[in-house]
Amino acid sequence: MSNAPRDARAKREWGSDDSATPILHVDMDSFFAQVEMREDPSLVGRPIIVGGTSGRGVVTSATYEARALGVRAGMPTSRARALCPHAAFVPGSHGLYRRYSQEVMRILATITPALEQVSIDEAFLDVSGARRRLGSPLTIATLIRSRIRESVGLPASVGIASTKSVAKIASSHAKPDGLLLIPHQATVDFLHGLPVGALWGVGGRTAAVLDREGIDTIGDLAHAPIARLTKLLGVAAAHHLHDLAWGIDPRTVSPVRAEKSVGMERTFEEDVRSRVQIEEFILAASHDCARRLRAGGVVGWTVGIKMRGADFHTITRSVSLVAPTDTGRDIARAARELFSREDMPIGGVRLFGVRVEGLQSRSGGVAVTLDRDERPAASERAMDQIRTKFGAGALAPATLLGKKTPDRRSFGAETGEAAPAQTPPDRRGRGGQGSDGGGSEARQGTLL
Repeated sequence: MSNAPRDARAKREWGSDDSATPILHVDMDSFFAQVEMREDPSLVGRPIIVGGTSGRGVVTSATYEARALGVRAGMPTSRARALCPHAAFVPGSHGLYRRYSQEVMRILATITPALEQVSIDEAFLDVSGARRRLGSPLTIATLIRSRIRESVGLPASVGIASTKSVAKIASSHAKPDGLLLIPHQATVDFLHGLPVGALWGVGGRTAAVLDREGIDTIGDLAHAPIARLTKLLGVAAAHHLHDLAWGIDPRTVSPVRAEKSVGMERTFEEDVRSRVQIEEFILAASHDCARRLRAGGVVGWTVGIKMRGADFHTITRSVSLVAPTDTGRDIARAARELFSREDMPIGGVRLFGVRVEGLQSRSGGVAVTLDRDERPAASERAMDQIRTKFGAGALAPATLLGKKTPDRRSFGAETGEAAPAQTPPDRRGRGGQGSDGGGSEARQGTLL
């Protein structure tokens, strides 16, 4: 789930007609925290906060008891401790959460093949083809929640609607451990009373822009002139959000979802003032990204960096490669070049990240340059085999020998399945997007 605002008044009976509502959004409640309680029953009854437990850590998940006290995703752990000192603070295990997620998705796949997983703890389903076998969308949603509870022991909330965007908003308002049906004819009434930030696609910055203009609710957005919205948000965003505000969303449930990026970032225990230390992290992060690219059978066209200073000012930079890659050497070279163009933030670096985007399947055919040296790629694949047999710490780049391995906060799937081929981007180098200043400290950016 996100930190998007909710309106308690929306959690009510909107009608029982589910004949035109084939889209379900299944969202696990406080997923990480619930998994921890499942694994350790002694935690039951206590507020639980999952995330970095050091002084520089950040919150990735929290139970509703903690949220009621103001704990939010991306919040520094130190702040969460001040707000909820009696909570159980758990560092978390992404491997454990991934296993639970796989079991949940296996259950959903028994309902319909029209399944689109959108994160580790949420998915869309189109149950149009399952009605004859399993019943109405409302019946199917009830069945899903029951099966997940019985098989995995975790609560799940489900939104039922005629479109993906409304189903997602509905599941958010069904929480915790609930179900909310929005009949097709009730869509506009449901949406227009909600805060504008509840709309899927309205982030913090967009919400701030709209707030300054007195556009407080989705209804205000729906009735605002397109010309005015275009001046505020741009042509594409204005038309897209205006359509969503009226319940118009042509997006279908897509069973195959290409992974957008693979990356790794770290919030340092202390602000780093040494360029050498950052370069060492870049090398380690680049090889981590490369390993997961190879595990997924994909290569990437674009390398990017993210750097957050002690004052939380954040910049992102990226460059498109001449040929796609899955080698740590190539990724590190590009990331280091991007970093070399930037001044170290005054006060040091709080967070740094490396990412690879523009992914395509290696099996789908990969363009290579004529002078490409394949020896580094071959050696890194050999390293993968050794690590698989002897453990992740068995090998490392020579320049990192004796160095402390950085704590990893990785993002991007490592499924072992090739992503669908994508059209390669423009291979001209491009500068970064400039300062964004936003986003949460944790790359996940959601409170699960």
